[in-house]
Amino acid sequence: MDYMELLQLTPWLYYSVIFVVGLLVGSFLNVVIYRLPIMLKRQWRRDCIQYLEESRDPALATGAREDHQATFTLSTPRSRCPHCHHLIRAWENIPLLSYSILRGKCHACGQPISLRYPFIELLSAVLVTLVAWKLGLTPQAGLAIILTWALLALTFIDLDHQYLPDNITLPFLWLGLLAGLYGVFADITSTVWGAALGYLVLWTIYIVFKKLTGKEGMGFGDFKLLAMLGAWLGWQKLPAIIFMSSLVGAIVGISLILLRRHQRGVPIPFGPYLAAAGWIVLLWGDDINRAYLHWVGLSL
Repeated sequence: MDYMELLQLTPWLYYSVIFVVGLLVGSFLNVVIYRLPIMLKRQWRRDCIQYLEESRDPALATGAREDHQATFTLSTPRSRCPHCHHLIRAWENIPLLSYSILRGKCHACGQPISLRYPFIELLSAVLVTLVAWKLGLTPQAGLAIILTWALLALTFIDLDHQYLPDNITLPFLWLGLLAGLYGVFADITSTVWGAALGYLVLWTIYIVFKKLTGKEGMGFGDFKLLAMLGAWLGWQKLPAIIFMSSLVGAIVGISLILLRRHQRGVPIPFGPYLAAAGWIVLLWGDDINRAYLHWVGLSL
């Protein structure tokens, strides 16, 4: 009996493995969410400085040299406490368990560790376990789990920085189109149209809103995220994604304003709502469509 047969015969083992892997990847996602925006900003700064230096602006020469001194990637330098710079050891970095052992505090200085770290680890584990439960031991489940991690990273980066990195959206857009070649979630025609229409719909809304108000209603990253979801799920799922994300976004935005936890005129990131709607449609899109058609009396 091979491993695949064992997992098929013992679903609890399959879900347990997925849950543990979700915790481990969730720990890595914390690194991506924190470090990737910093890496991108440093790269943009280096590019700007290089451009200005090529234009013979000597005032920025020192800044360019200083910026190249420190290496900052997803793996370098090793993680440290933001308060005392204590080097995080392996046993202090075990998902969920280390946080519990340390009682949510740094081992060296006793300063509190953000609850967000174990929350993202647990959220990752729960979401991918739901994917495994819904899609079973299939290629669709494997790809959907990878997409879930990408959507998690995009969600929290957008919440922190109001930015959706091309480093995630564009590779996953292409991955969705490649999956379409094999009809994993939708056929290739539907995925190509999904990518094109996903970008075009939000871009059109952006242009119309800007013409009417003179303001930018959303960022270009939102266009690319919806295009990415369209590339994975096909154009047929776009209406459900747009409707669900807009409805939830409007409810949350109005609630925050009414509760005076958000000022009018301050932009609210739309990416998290798109990501959440896309993930829900990924797993339950057909059920949602059938329920809607039944509600309006169009079901067979």
